Amino acid sequence: MIKLGCMSLSYSRTMGEGRINLVSFIDRAKELGLDGIDIHTGAFASTEDDYLRDIRMRCLKRGLAISYIGISNNFGKPPAELAAEVAMVKRWIDVADRMRVPLVRIFAAWERPDESPAVIWSRMIEAISEVAAYAGERGIVVGLHNHNHGCVTGTADDVIRILNEVNHPYFSHILDTGQYVGSPGASGAEGKEDPKYNFYGSIEKSAPYAVHVRAKIYRIQTGEEAWLDYPRILRILRGAQFNGWMSIVYEGQAAEAEETAVPKAVAYLRRLLASG
Repeated sequence: MIKLGCMSLSYSRTMGEGRINLVSFIDRAKELGLDGIDIHTGAFASTEDDYLRDIRMRCLKRGLAISYIGISNNFGKPPAELAAEVAMVKRWIDVADRMRVPLVRIFAAWERPDESPAVIWSRMIEAISEVAAYAGERGIVVGLHNHNHGCVTGTADDVIRILNEVNHPYFSHILDTGQYVGSPGASGAEGKEDPKYNFYGSIEKSAPYAVHVRAKIYRIQTGEEAWLDYPRILRILRGAQFNGWMSIVYEGQAAEAEETAVPKAVAYLRRLLASG
């Protein structure tokens, strides 16, 4: 059964304004009847043991799982900066280990004009291999998040190539429903799918590799997501026999406030998931 969660970034605006924090986000997730949450590193007020234990216990008492910790890295950085980037990812893997969170999210690499894509790719593979091995020693899975906007994981073929080249049992895929090239919700597309790309084809191709799905929500004013075809996406996931987490990631703040949009997204996806 697909479990429904919510990413802390769904409340990025209210968190940024100081009207909600990680503790109150946990309470809100409970009120919404969610199964769990994902936590971006930016939502943590501390990485001290007492604080991490408190967050974990709050989730436990509310019946919420923490399905992953989201790390925002870039393994396309220059060689002089890459060691620090790898060390940062390892520190958050340690946090996941201390909290008994089974999965962390990483990005791959963003291309730059001063180096060839092949050079950046090679260095990225080495960095991912290093953090996957480090995580594997601790029983933590590293999930590769597909992304466009100049990231090298713009298509399913890119994602699968990285998975195959790293080839580590603790390295897997976090599928983002809105971040493959051609998405109607990404890169300023404003709801229009780019016909030059097989956007839903990328979702279908990488779905069998996914251990987690990030369900992007862009326009939910009517109570149904307008830019992404979730009945179609769920058919793809069921066809791939996906049985993991689906977490809401709301990015429609320009159209509707998080406080009203996220509950609509929860109700919408719950309804679709129940329809089987």
